[in-house]
Amino acid sequence: MKKLRRSARLVDMTQHLLAHPHTLTPLTLFAEQYGAAKSSISEDLSIIKEAFEVQGVGLLKTVAGAAGGVKYIPQVKTEEALHFMRELIGQLANPERLLPGGYLYMSDILGNPQTMAKIGKLFATAYADKNVDVVMTVETKGVPLAYATAMFLNVPVVIVRRDNKVTEGSVVSINYVSGSSKRIQTMSLARRGLAEQSRVLIVDDFMKAGGTLRGMIDLLQEFRATVVGCGVLVETTADVSERLVDEYVSLAKLQDVDFKGKQIEIELGSFFEKRGE
Repeated sequence: MKKLRRSARLVDMTQHLLAHPHTLTPLTLFAEQYGAAKSSISEDLSIIKEAFEVQGVGLLKTVAGAAGGVKYIPQVKTEEALHFMRELIGQLANPERLLPGGYLYMSDILGNPQTMAKIGKLFATAYADKNVDVVMTVETKGVPLAYATAMFLNVPVVIVRRDNKVTEGSVVSINYVSGSSKRIQTMSLARRGLAEQSRVLIVDDFMKAGGTLRGMIDLLQEFRATVVGCGVLVETTADVSERLVDEYVSLAKLQDVDFKGKQIEIELGSFFEKRGE
């Protein structure tokens, strides 16, 4: 590679780190790539580290030792998260989003790549220290959330199906009770889709009583996997007494729906409770 000036080298190193979150990059790799001394690379990384922290991009962690290096950890500042979620809650509170059964229309939001990226980074921030191996969701609306989160954690996505697909091969299926409708439903996951004893982060777009999340948690027992957390975009507080999942992080809470008056009351979720909001 042609030797770069320091300014160009800083840009190139920054792009590399942003494209490889949660990945240890040895200093020797940068030194050899740019034909620079390790001491110069260390100085460059100090500049990038300061810029990341000031701009709220994330953290740059240094791992000492012969096999050490640097690792970029995506993070969102609380102030930035609050600003984004207050704007998003404003959109969600539009009465035209009301659907039968106390649900909200969110397909336009889930289909917006920029919005998904910001939500994914919030979940990645909440579970940055959980050593996640894979992000799981159930088809179909949770899929954009899962991919956005997995991008910032730099891990694969596993999608649980509601019916068997011949292209999936051998599958593990379980029956579960929907927390809201009380109906028995089925979900399945290909045996090849998840390595045993994986550390799994579950994400979903909407939670009422938590039946779907509970189903995924039970399904993961068949793979001897560890559930490191559950993240939901919007939870409703209507069925709290019947909640089937206790440990989870929500970004927004649907507190009350007045169908007659066409009013939606939404508040910040538990993500912010953990940050003193």
